[in-house]
Amino acid sequence: MTTYNQLAGLRVNYVSSDPTLNTGNEGQVWYNSTSGTLKSLVQLKAWSAASNLPSARGGSGAAGTQTAGLVFGGYTQVSPTQVNTNTTFEYSGYTWTAGGNLNTTRHTLVGTGTQTAALGFGGETPTALTNATEKYDGSAWTSSGSMPVAKIGMASSGTQTAALGFGGAAPTLSNTTISFNGSTWSAVPANLNTARSYLGGCGTQTSALAFGGSSPAATGATEEYDGSTWTTGNSMNSARNSIGSAGTQTNALAFGGTPVGLTEQYDGTTWNSVPSLSTARRTQFGPIGTASATVMMGGVLSPTTLSAATEEFDSTIFSPATGAWASGGNMGTARRVLAGAGTQTAALGFGGYSTANTNATEEYDGSAWAAGGNMGTTRRSLSGAGTQTAGLGFGGYSTAATNVTEEYDGSTWSPGGNMGTSRQNFAGAGTQTAGLGFGGNPVPTTGTATEEYDGSAWTSGGALSTGRRNLAGAGTQTAGLAFAGEQDPPITGATEEYNGSTWTAGGTMNTARAALAGSGIQTAALGFGGQDTVNNATTEQYDGTAWTSVPPMTTARRAFAGCGTQTVALGFGGFTTAVTGATEEWSGPQTTATASTLTTS
Repeated sequence: MTTYNQLAGLRVNYVSSDPTLNTGNEGQVWYNSTSGTLKSLVQLKAWSAASNLPSARGGSGAAGTQTAGLVFGGYTQVSPTQVNTNTTFEYSGYTWTAGGNLNTTRHTLVGTGTQTAALGFGGETPTALTNATEKYDGSAWTSSGSMPVAKIGMASSGTQTAALGFGGAAPTLSNTTISFNGSTWSAVPANLNTARSYLGGCGTQTSALAFGGSSPAATGATEEYDGSTWTTGNSMNSARNSIGSAGTQTNALAFGGTPVGLTEQYDGTTWNSVPSLSTARRTQFGPIGTASATVMMGGVLSPTTLSAATEEFDSTIFSPATGAWASGGNMGTARRVLAGAGTQTAALGFGGYSTANTNATEEYDGSAWAAGGNMGTTRRSLSGAGTQTAGLGFGGYSTAATNVTEEYDGSTWSPGGNMGTSRQNFAGAGTQTAGLGFGGNPVPTTGTATEEYDGSAWTSGGALSTGRRNLAGAGTQTAGLAFAGEQDPPITGATEEYNGSTWTAGGTMNTARAALAGSGIQTAALGFGGQDTVNNATTEQYDGTAWTSVPPMTTARRAFAGCGTQTVALGFGGFTTAVTGATEEWSGPQTTATASTLTTS
């Protein structure tokens, strides 16, 4: 039998605890003797679609982070005439909202800083180049010290009070560097080695990176600044201008540009190719976010066409030994907004909506679904709890929101005690004789409401701190978990833990979303799928304190059902690009491995 040592030329490390989960350990394989698991570490990097800008634009300044971004100025039309704008939009990571307008309407300006402490400078007004500088406090722009020379197409690094501007055109190509102290600009003796405009930049005032641009042809030249001197580094793989930028001098990201959607990552020495933007485009002046979490918004698609598209780049590290999703048998009735209960090998799916509300029930045996007894009340957007032979279905929407409860014995549904509050799009947990229902729509009245079921009647429990609908739940009546959802309308990743009387805050999910599914218990839960601005396949596991990313579902979906545990779970039904009956099975870490089966070092 071929061993890992023979295949890889290395022995498997034998350790009592996992190494640090960072890129320095990517590709490693190890055996954890404490947990009895064989693990490895990989990193997933990808762009995903996010909420579009309210209007298409190009030539804008940018600042902030992936979850607190800022875009300002630019132009909203290029043909038949160019139309400049002074508008500002703030990004929450999910939605865009209007901010304060720039005092000077302009395009091809550059930005840096944060969403609540940004800097915008240079650019071109409808009549001339400008040296205007403005500072943003999270609501309004105020004028500050002007640049020594009016320029367009510069790059930047640093913060609102310690910024650097370099390159650009005034109107001829420039190699000069200027420094801002929060109120005034001063010239820096160090010049770029390659004069250029429409370049990318990132880093700090004393540790900056310049890359790409027009000189006058597109260039891939890279330079590093140490606070006094620019030094030439290795060139980008693809020469281009008008590129997006993010990160630091030793971990930077360059994306988009003319004429490509390529993305490259710089490690302080070399540029390496990573997944491309879905929509190839150019322009985004100013660094935003990090090399592992950034955002590209708007841009120029062609000389006559602008884009409103927003894409987010994420780099996620996880161990494949934490689990994987695989396809299971399809449901007999495709449906969304259904409820589920049970385990991966003995699951229950009921209610929902196909082309109309349904009362159909199906039972899963670990490979195939079979018809069960129909519910007495046809409905969708209900919640469930319990097992395949002792299930609980409650609430939902029939012809209106309902409080009806039904109990399943493995073949037949029978009436149970009605909930105190009619509700839909809420979460459930627990068992048939100790159930829990919480959150739901309408948010203002039922979004925080919790009810407990004793097998015959519902009583009020403690209120959620964050009212929401389309959330997920896990756990028991005395140790419940509520996570994610929609706050009418902001989407949240907030997590709360229930002790039988009171909800308290837990660790926030890494990806906020709504209409997801959950499984497990309060200290070992799984949250998967859902929707932020688009359908989501993200999977995260909770250890009672924090959420960590694990491999995503095979198919992104929302409004589906889940059941099982953190390590053996099931997701079924929902909506992908259409209503579906597809089923996926989650298998978590294997704990049967022993040291004797491995070659160790």
